[in-house]
Amino acid sequence: MSEFWLISAPGDKENLQALERMNTVTSKSNLSYNTKFSIPDFKVGTLDSLVGLSDELGKLDTFAESLIKRMAQSVVEVMEDSKGKVPENLLANGGLKEKLKCLKIDLTSFVTHFEWDMAKYPAKQPLVSVVDTLAKQLAQIETDLKSRTAAYNTLKTNLENLEKKSMGNLFTRTLSDIVSKEDFVLDSEYLVTLLVIVPKPSYAQWQKTYESLSDMVVPRSTKLIAEDNEGGLFTVTLFRKVIDDFKTKAKENKFTVREFYYDEKEIKREREELSRLLSDKKQQYGPLLRWLKVNFSEAFIAWIHIKALRVFVESVLRYGLPVNFQAVLLQPHKKSSTKRLREVLNSVFRHLDQVAAASVLDVGVCGHPGTAARQPRLLSLCLFPHRPQPARLGAAGPTSLPVRADSADAALSLGRGTPRNLEFERNCSQKLVTVVFIFF
Repeated sequence: MSEFWLISAPGDKENLQALERMNTVTSKSNLSYNTKFSIPDFKVGTLDSLVGLSDELGKLDTFAESLIKRMAQSVVEVMEDSKGKVPENLLANGGLKEKLKCLKIDLTSFVTHFEWDMAKYPAKQPLVSVVDTLAKQLAQIETDLKSRTAAYNTLKTNLENLEKKSMGNLFTRTLSDIVSKEDFVLDSEYLVTLLVIVPKPSYAQWQKTYESLSDMVVPRSTKLIAEDNEGGLFTVTLFRKVIDDFKTKAKENKFTVREFYYDEKEIKREREELSRLLSDKKQQYGPLLRWLKVNFSEAFIAWIHIKALRVFVESVLRYGLPVNFQAVLLQPHKKSSTKRLREVLNSVFRHLDQVAAASVLDVGVCGHPGTAARQPRLLSLCLFPHRPQPARLGAAGPTSLPVRADSADAALSLGRGTPRNLEFERNCSQKLVTVVFIFF
């Protein structure tokens, strides 16, 4: 299991020194490997739009996570016969520098080497436009996913239903792939060939008695044409007028007459249908898997960009303007070190907020895709929104708004319905923006 913590602290001298102390302590204690996480400066816009984006990004985050889980599960289902190769098909290609786009980048490497894709999501555009681009991209992927997987699943279901007919014992399975035209007397006005299932211990009894089970049974007309673990399928030819009597006597001797009518056209149709479905599945397998690989990568890359946006928005809401914060990615070396790492963060950044420093950061995972055993399971990249708890934002005066931050909803109410520029002083108490990534 690989786990990552993405933290954001104010970018002033005091907090940059705190980040250096954190790096020193975590390195010496072998708690985590830390790297800078670059997030570009965006056009902030109004306070009202920023708070609204915080809400929208939260919903988009959840939607993206759900989409990625469904796509990963689809890869597992499509690769039903090669589940051991699923991890190598769940990658994040094309998300790094141009010269590395041709390489296979695993999810962990993409996160640790994250770079904002300026070509897809220009940072010079307003934040609302960037978020809208991401939302439209993910919505289109979901639409395509539904249509493509629905068509493939319908084909797969039809094929499975047809294949199920060829499974089971001689009592339940289809016989069209077992019998042949030569096994039957066809187009006779008087004679008919029946199929009888005989238990294996009763083979000898059948051979001795089948001719005497009824009148008008053709001598030496029985033949074993198939068998399974329980018994064998025998043919027997007799006159049509004694069918009912033969069935009754056969049942008394624990022989089962299997109802079957040889229809060459129907048998041919079933075989052609099975062949067509197998061919269609094979033809759709490659394109669908390639589409899933490409778009899983696109969705995952978009998801990490959404996380970066959430860190940016939360940091501006928490630390104020001008935009000045530093994001750092921490990779705990082992699960047992997470408690100690939380203590280090609380200690190093205690000056940001005494209440936050006194509390233990919750880094529990948020969700589970329930995928197959060999699939790399994806858990939430969770954002813990500890927003500011200021007495006022901006200079004292009638336009300043008292804000309660005892809950995320209370903090989100900041400025709603009163658009204004984010030109407020950073005179509020501060807490640490924290995001957790966990990959199994």
